[in-house]
Amino acid sequence: MADVPEGKGHAAYTHGIRPNLGQFLFQMLQVFFVGLTIGLQRNVVPALAEEEFGLAPGSYLLFMAFIISFGFVKGALNFVAGRLSERVGRRRVLLWGWLAALPIPFLILYAPSWDWIVAANVLLGVNQGFAWSMTVTSKADITRAEQRGLATGFNEFAGYTGVAIAGVVTGYLAADMDPRWALFLFGLTVALVALATAWLFAAETLHWARAEAHAHASGTHKGPRPRFPENVSDHPGTREIFTLVSFRHRTFAALSQAGSVEKFVDALVWAFFPAWLHAQGLTVVAIGWVVGVFGVVWGASQLWTGPLSDRIGRKGPIVAGMWICGAGVAATLLVEGFWLWCATAAVAGVGMALLYPTLIAAVSDISHPNWRSSSLGVYRFWRDTGYGLGGLAIGLAADATGALETGFWLTAIAMGLSGLWVLLAAEETHPRLNPAPQLRPAVEE
Repeated sequence: MADVPEGKGHAAYTHGIRPNLGQFLFQMLQVFFVGLTIGLQRNVVPALAEEEFGLAPGSYLLFMAFIISFGFVKGALNFVAGRLSERVGRRRVLLWGWLAALPIPFLILYAPSWDWIVAANVLLGVNQGFAWSMTVTSKADITRAEQRGLATGFNEFAGYTGVAIAGVVTGYLAADMDPRWALFLFGLTVALVALATAWLFAAETLHWARAEAHAHASGTHKGPRPRFPENVSDHPGTREIFTLVSFRHRTFAALSQAGSVEKFVDALVWAFFPAWLHAQGLTVVAIGWVVGVFGVVWGASQLWTGPLSDRIGRKGPIVAGMWICGAGVAATLLVEGFWLWCATAAVAGVGMALLYPTLIAAVSDISHPNWRSSSLGVYRFWRDTGYGLGGLAIGLAADATGALETGFWLTAIAMGLSGLWVLLAAEETHPRLNPAPQLRPAVEE
């Protein structure tokens, strides 16, 4: 157990970005490394799946297997990471995530078939489930409730900027040298630097979460009153917290399904965008730029969409983001040419930026600090299982019609319906805009 260190009481842990700026910035660096790790497979691997890794032409479902494996593993490990981190601490889980990343470059370098890429993505799912989860949780631990949109915006900005940069850089490296060696050298360097810096500089932020829980329990908490769900145990077990976030609580359920469906877009951009653009005649470098525009706009826009949700609330940006992102996906099929594809990728990126950090902030808003890491783990379980569900749905749809375009239309329609679900079922979670009712003191007769 990562208890409060001897000699330091709960009052010693001050919440807020400014008093914890050093650790806040370090966690941003860590998620940037996580983004670089996933980004090394966002361009070269899918674009050269047939030429370099022996995938049979037209095998759309098999092609999506490397994303399906990643999604289901990462989804499960998100949940495991959340539960583990409340027992052993955030720092230890972060380190385990980087240890899991070390074999990935070797599997890519020596892969004799596509099966090895699928296996590499299983380990990538472990890395993402442990390492990215802990950067999100740690920022929620050390910040105040009214800063969580800003905090998650900066976190996801750093991560998806890493994804975008890796896609562009590996595209150039693969054009100038052997693609496998390019991915190997890039991936191994990132994993080693990330592991070393995490070992040296990561603080244990579980202490801040316990200090916040103590403040709520003792009545000394200052600030808006969050709408924590009623009739939940102080320290809920695995079954209780999983069912609460998955379907028993109406708002949690709406947020979880939205998180799952939005990953259809990420799966599409990861696999079908490079393959479809390659079929349209774009080079690996040009594909890297189109995919990179999506990632950069998504990442950079979260610097304003996160703070925006702190001001106007969570629900509006989530619904708008789902619909704008789906429109960008559909528009990709309706235009032609490198610059227009960059433009539609940018539209989809803005939509993702509106919804992505806001969903995390919304889940954090109504999660008690005693079980916030676990509830975020359940949400992230459903969100990243969306890679697997989306990969299956998109792959099956494309196989059935023999056309990559079917996957684009399926994704756009799913985003529209998912946004409608949030609009109709979720309540506003921002504690300042929709605080819990003030408890009235009992009246003596």
